[in-house]
Amino acid sequence: MSHLRWRKSSFSEGHSDTCVELAADSVGTPHLRESDDPEVVISTTPAALRAFLRAAKAGRFDRLEG
Repeated sequence: MSHLRWRKSSFSEGHSDTCVELAADSVGTPHLRESDDPEVVISTTPAALRAFLRAAKAGRFDRLEG
């Protein structure tokens, strides 16, 4: 995964060393990692990532129980 170009949200700039970074490989598979633990990478599909982002923007994860 070292060949990927990782990007983080502009909202994370200057606020913290812990943020989520996103990269896509040559075939378009999205990969996510947390900047303070870059060896752990989650890979998903573009459709699943879009669905997750839509749900997050809609506030569906604002009140997680557990």
